[in-house]
Amino acid sequence: MTSATPHDLPYRPCAGFMLLNAENLVFVGQRIETRAHGTWQMPQGGIDPGEDKQAAALRELGEETGITPDLVEVIAPASKPLRYDLPPELLGKVWKGKYRGQEQHWFLGRFLGSEDDIDLEAHDPPEFNAYRWIEPDRLPELIIPFKRQVYREILEEFRSHIPR
Repeated sequence: MTSATPHDLPYRPCAGFMLLNAENLVFVGQRIETRAHGTWQMPQGGIDPGEDKQAAALRELGEETGITPDLVEVIAPASKPLRYDLPPELLGKVWKGKYRGQEQHWFLGRFLGSEDDIDLEAHDPPEFNAYRWIEPDRLPELIIPFKRQVYREILEEFRSHIPR
């Protein structure tokens, strides 16, 4: 019997949301478990079996930020899913070792609410301990290094929808 290699593992289905405010800045949250590293990311998470990708992205946005779907105008889906592989030191440690990385389905949307509508403790346990709005071009520098290429691709994918 041979043992499985990382390339034998599937990608975890994931949905993410790039949320713009009225000033065309992007929402990023600081992950609680990686706070020491200062890593920030856009809301994203796993897609449940049978769940619609856009519904999953909006659910994850709501769980991580407290922002309800009625406060979001969906502008566009990404034209294709984007993948990343976990670095060797994380393989077998995250997601119970079932996945080699994620296949992410991204959506771009506009936040129609106010700062009072954001509640990082809407989900128990919370995933973010802080948030901020940043210039879109700063996204790749704030994300954990192994996800940077995906963030560059997301940014390029949605650039034509983001007024300058």
